[in-house]
Amino acid sequence: MAAPDTKTPRERYRAQVRAEVKAHAWEQIATAGASALSLNAIAKRMGMSGPALYRYFASRDELMTELITDAYRSLADTFRGAADSGADLAGLAHALRGWALEDPHRYFLIYGTPVPGYHAPGDVTTIAAEIMAVLLDACATLPSHRPESPLDIHLADHRQWAEGHPAPPAVLHRALIVWSRLHGVLSLELAGQFAGMDFDPALLYAAELDDLLAH
Repeated sequence: MAAPDTKTPRERYRAQVRAEVKAHAWEQIATAGASALSLNAIAKRMGMSGPALYRYFASRDELMTELITDAYRSLADTFRGAADSGADLAGLAHALRGWALEDPHRYFLIYGTPVPGYHAPGDVTTIAAEIMAVLLDACATLPSHRPESPLDIHLADHRQWAEGHPAPPAVLHRALIVWSRLHGVLSLELAGQFAGMDFDPALLYAAELDDLLAH
């Protein structure tokens, strides 16, 4: 049974307006990119004054943070759901691609070019760490055939990105390699860089994944 809604009418209205603002923000991002995000333009679309809209989001950066947080949370939930269903590293890789293809603008907001002048607050990285924790767990189940490298030695002392989720340097190394190479193929595909090459990017992604699993 669903929990009863204990919000007041005022709180429900505020949540509704904030959701509508974010929907218009995603439309702006899809049309002109994240750097063009404008609260005043959204206010005009909604038939509101700029000052009225600022009662719901105090600044462009606050709205940007909400969108980035929602994007990270969506991917974290996708990864956690896949892992809870028994997905291995290959399953997580396919979950990542499916999530990215579902909404490329959401993907590029968190893995694309940084928005000039915007600095994400530290708590956003906490959600990103949840994603990496699932990836680390998947990588830890696989045998590694890589000899120790300078990166392994470096990771033995510098592993802040895996704080709270300790893993041997070899596992950290593998996770970084997997993450970097899969995002490399995805970013090129979503940016249209394979257009006109007459091949299926899904096959390239699968081949890259097979190579990662073999090493």
